[in-house]
Formats: sequence, C-alpha cells, structure tokens
Amino acid sequence: MDLTGIFTIGGKPGLQKLVAKSANGVIVESLVDGKRFNAYSSYKISSLEDISIYCENEDVPLADVLSKIAEKNEFKEINVPKKEDLFSELNSYIPFDQERVYESDVKKLFTWYNLLVKNDILTPESIQNPEEDTETEIEESESKEKVVDTQKKESELKEDKVSEKEKA
Repeated sequence: MDLTGIFTIGGKPGLQKLVAKSANGVIVESLVDGKRFNAYSSYKISSLEDISIYCENEDVPLADVLSKIAEKNEFKEINVPKKEDLFSELNSYIPFDQERVYESDVKKLFTWYNLLVKNDILTPESIQNPEEDTETEIEESESKEKVVDTQKKESELKEDKVSEKEKA
C-alpha cells in the first residue's frame, strides 16, 4: 500500500491528500471535508509512509498496521474504542510497546484507518504482496523495453528509406 501521497499536518484535523506542488509548499485536499488549501513549507507535514508504531521487537510501518486492521475488519469502518479500551484493541492487531505509544496516538490511528477506508484509499486492491508488485514491475519494464525496441527498429527503417531516397 502506497501512503506517500497522504499526509498529516500539525494543527490540522484528519488527513490530507497531495493534489499538486506549489511555489511555497504543496496543495492538499482534506479527507475529512474535501477542502483544498496550500500547506506551506513551514507547516509540520508528515507522510503516513514515514510513520511507524513502536512494537516490542521493532518498529512496524503504519501501512503494515493499517493493513492488519483492515484485513481483520474486512475493510469496513470500525468504532473508535473508548479511552480505556484503546490499548487492548490495538494489542489485538499487533504487540506494541505500551510504554512508548500514547493513547492519543492510538486514537489517531483508528481515526485515520476510518478516513482511509471511507475515502477508498485502503481497499483490498491497494494491499498487494511485495512479490506481486515485483512481478508487475518486471512485466511493465519488459513491455516498455519491447516498445522502445520496436520504436528504434521503426526509426532505423525510416532512416534507411530516407538514405536510399537520397542516394537515388
């Protein structure tokens, strides 16, 4: 799942989707209300791709955590747990480090999950095995090489025809 175009901006509610780049920053669209605004370079902007959750053995990327939640809930929105149930709910998906993860972060995680599902960003199609991605990339690069080879051959044939006409 590619979350590089989805951002959280300090002081702004919810998540934002990258629309375009501007001279002073980026133009983003809120996933909450659909409004667009310019996120200036002075804003604290974090891509969801760069965020991870502290776990017992290692840090787990947010995309992996969201995938586990989605698969367990069949890609449907969930109720955000109450304050006293946040840790136990997250623990049912991944074994995380409760000393380094705050309740507010867990609440944000479940809210973000619902936003991503609601906006059709987190879907079964968006989650693929890395092997499938690699195979697709290889197939795409091979087909591009064939197109380039065909274009080169056509170009060479045209050049040969032009040179034959010039000789005649």
